[in-house]
Amino acid sequence: MRLSAGIVRRWAAAAFAAAAVLALLPMSALAQEAPEALVKRVSQEVLQIVRTDPLVQAGNEARIREVIEVKLLPNFDFARMTALAMGRNWRAATPEQQQRLTEEFRTLLVRTYSGALNQYRNETIDYKPLRANPGDTEVIVRTVVVKPGANPVQIDYSMEKKADGWKAFDVAVAGVSLVTNYRDEFNAQIQAGGVDGLLKTLVAKNKGAAAK
Repeated sequence: MRLSAGIVRRWAAAAFAAAAVLALLPMSALAQEAPEALVKRVSQEVLQIVRTDPLVQAGNEARIREVIEVKLLPNFDFARMTALAMGRNWRAATPEQQQRLTEEFRTLLVRTYSGALNQYRNETIDYKPLRANPGDTEVIVRTVVVKPGANPVQIDYSMEKKADGWKAFDVAVAGVSLVTNYRDEFNAQIQAGGVDGLLKTLVAKNKGAAAK
């Protein structure tokens, strides 16, 4: 089953939010907790917040953005995510452009998925055994999300062990990478107007979304 980009991005909203509670943990807990245990615990906690927070349920965009920006952002490697989305074009960008691209892509992801969080209520999650070797610094945590009346959807978290704990750098929905899902779009923008053209497009999208 091939999912459209829109479906991938909607489903990824729940996966993208699953790390939101990580910011509440002390750093020692992050360093000690296995990645699959971490994903299981925080996804359950986040789903509970989504189900019970009245402002989230009401679709309050400010509250949803607050949850994401305060609790989620420190737990993703946005520089690596942006590099993956850019592909080989990442190396053609200057360090200043890379920083700006990372900031704008982060804002784009937050705005894209914040509006979808309040749609998730009755999902259950099946957590697959982690297939990794001791000492691995990159792993894939595999899960299957089941929603009544819908087909199960596999959601996989690509995670890297950093000095300050495990960081997610990609989410794959039904085998489709959330991050590289943007690659064709970014490549087209760069071919048309260079890296600066992509930056202008991202800034315009984010400003437009903010205005709405």
